[in-house]
Amino acid sequence: MALTQIKFAPGIDKQDTSVGAEGRWVDSDNVRFRYGLPEKLGGWQSLLNQSIVGVSRKLHSFVDLEGNRYTAVGTDKFLLIYFEGQLFDITPIKTTITGVTMSTGSDPSKEVSLTFSANHNLISGDIILLDNVTVPSGVGLTDAAFENKLFQVTRVTSSLIAIITGTQNTSGAANGSCNITPYERVGPAEQSYGYGFGTGEYGGTVPDAIQNTLSSGINNSVTTIPVTSNANFPTVGTLAIGTELITYTGKGTNTFTGATRGSLGTTAATHSSGTVVTNATDYTGYGSAVEASTVTLEPGLWSLNNFGQVLVATIANGKTFTWNSGITARLATRASTTTSGFPTAIGTGVGNPTATRETLISPTTRHLIHFGTETIIGDPTSQDDMFIRFSQNENINIYDALATNTAGSQRIQDGTKIMGALVAKENILIWTDNSLYTMKFVGAPFTFGFEQVGTNCGLIGKNAAIEIDGVAYWMSNNGFFSFDGTVNSLPCSVEDYIFDDAATTKGQQICAGINNLFTEVTWWYPSSGSDFNNRYVTYNYGQTSQATPMGNWYTGTNTNSIRTSWIDSLIYPRPYATAYLSSNDGTFPEVIGQDGLGQTLFFEHEVGTDQINPDGSTTTLTSFVNSYNFSLQPDSSEVFLAMRRFLPNFKVLTGDAQVTISLTDYPSTQNVSSALSPFIINASTTKVDTRARGRYANIKIANTGAGQSWRFGTFQVDLQPDGRR
Repeated sequence: MALTQIKFAPGIDKQDTSVGAEGRWVDSDNVRFRYGLPEKLGGWQSLLNQSIVGVSRKLHSFVDLEGNRYTAVGTDKFLLIYFEGQLFDITPIKTTITGVTMSTGSDPSKEVSLTFSANHNLISGDIILLDNVTVPSGVGLTDAAFENKLFQVTRVTSSLIAIITGTQNTSGAANGSCNITPYERVGPAEQSYGYGFGTGEYGGTVPDAIQNTLSSGINNSVTTIPVTSNANFPTVGTLAIGTELITYTGKGTNTFTGATRGSLGTTAATHSSGTVVTNATDYTGYGSAVEASTVTLEPGLWSLNNFGQVLVATIANGKTFTWNSGITARLATRASTTTSGFPTAIGTGVGNPTATRETLISPTTRHLIHFGTETIIGDPTSQDDMFIRFSQNENINIYDALATNTAGSQRIQDGTKIMGALVAKENILIWTDNSLYTMKFVGAPFTFGFEQVGTNCGLIGKNAAIEIDGVAYWMSNNGFFSFDGTVNSLPCSVEDYIFDDAATTKGQQICAGINNLFTEVTWWYPSSGSDFNNRYVTYNYGQTSQATPMGNWYTGTNTNSIRTSWIDSLIYPRPYATAYLSSNDGTFPEVIGQDGLGQTLFFEHEVGTDQINPDGSTTTLTSFVNSYNFSLQPDSSEVFLAMRRFLPNFKVLTGDAQVTISLTDYPSTQNVSSALSPFIINASTTKVDTRARGRYANIKIANTGAGQSWRFGTFQVDLQPDGRR
């Protein structure tokens, strides 16, 4: 019988049945489709010989007036600058606190207590810088182990006492002293959703709750709760100990009296001495039975833009800072509200809001726009998630709307919060959790005009939208969309697979990225049950055809391929991106006693064929693509066929590829691999002899070797009739 050529349409199809999707691919990993053919992704290499502390959520590249290129990296703890192969810490800091005393406990441990003379406003996880250190005497500690070092606050026992972890065990030491400079707080590493009684942050709205510890153990019935100190706790209130809530009616000497155990639907329990006691009086939800689904604690996010050569950085739901790349000592200068020449601090008639969900700069008019911001500048309690405020053009500090300037404000209506904003040609696009608006410069007296252009198409997360060539693509809670002047739903051949799999309650962790070298938009997202991103889906907007009416989509699950932030090849010739490992600790900036901050790796993409790590080692980038069943003889599926040989045809093949052919008698039955597969194919392979029998078959192409790449071409098989039985 003559050779039969089997053809496949590009992209992955998980929406159809095995019969309906004949001639399509069903699964892949680390594979893209180019010119209609599947090929292994390009590799990536580390840009640093060190890792970054925490998880990166935002990258932004820009150029100063002298042509120097910078990339700002915003993590859940730090703001860093990547410049000429090095990292520089430019994280904004708070006011230095002087006269802090240092001591160690009576039992040997690495814990060091810091005692303040006034409320420190620190919480567990905060980063602080110590200087002017005199360590407690007689315990073997050295000033150098603490001087000009970063520490993570590991525990807060009261409004006056915070605990850090040192470098060695000590006990019974006092009379140390230091100054402490807290870093500006960004936020947690991951998004938490559904906080309720007895879990996490107990409602998620009061992160600065006072804590102390039990001075002795208690059973599940005592009504007097002994603590090391009850200073700064309210006279009447609620305590959280583990998963139990306890209301009390009074305070004694380091005790809480009149306690009602197992309050607000929790269960009374036994607690050991030293267990943390948290003031839960002011948490949203206590006593009001707030449903778990109403509370979301968003991760630490950044907005990064440049106003000329000035970096404008906004902490999500926080302050706005600037960093001037044009000054001489730029790499030794932190981002701040008083950056040289570009202050953002609040003053008389000037100043930026102090609580903003997102900022961007309009490209032609150069207004600094705050989305989801304060109605009263300087009062974070007035933050309105749907309120927009914009500065005078060419002046990022003037917000008072006057007849002589172009500053102003606007509140949009459809939705509960602004989720994100992008610049697209002549418009600024604004997404709420439900709708899409355009914001366009119209001149005096209104400055900007606003128009709702779509509904039921809200943005799932701040970084889940991307724009290229005037077209925006984004991921919603209910599908994928584009906007080119009109909102369009993107037909998606993997839609059910994605949205059945994705943890949509962690939408703020989703990262979208453009790779214009291959006309790809990729979304990296966490699957259900995962704390961090562990899946991706790619839409190839430049490789669509009549053969793929639902678009050219492909997916992947390889851990090495997952990203948390991405920047396209604009300033640099190739894309830059970050990967996060929660199980390892980063090395820059060095944090003493860090606890679970994780590490971020910084990569340049489309380089080589594998992953080159910070230490120079290579991690093999494995890949595969697998087809649906196809009929060996479409015109007569009643006839069994014997496959005697096949001719693989690779457009590109460096190294080896494994080809597996699986056959079955019926499209719905389990495939059985032919006896001789998988077959090892290399550039010199012309044909492969085999012996297999069935009505239907599928093909899998895989590659597991380092330094190898491939692009598949066609597949020809030699078949002959083999009877009906």
